[in-house]
Amino acid sequence: MPFVSIRLAGSATKEQKAGVVADVTASLVARLGKNPAAVQIVIEEVSTENYAAGGQLLADRDAPKPREDAHAVPSQ
Repeated sequence: MPFVSIRLAGSATKEQKAGVVADVTASLVARLGKNPAAVQIVIEEVSTENYAAGGQLLADRDAPKPREDAHAVPSQ
């Protein structure tokens, strides 16, 4: 019985997760000949505040940058 564990940094919609589950199940059936009823999948969503890469939290890396004011007078 295949057991698949998927971790996502951030979140996904229910529809996106359902699509991933369908795709992974179909792949195990096609590639390994597994019974789809035996395929078990767990999806864990990890907050980007609890996941880091390259020494930086994903929440900080992916945070929107402050917009520059196009009308501001440049400082001298």
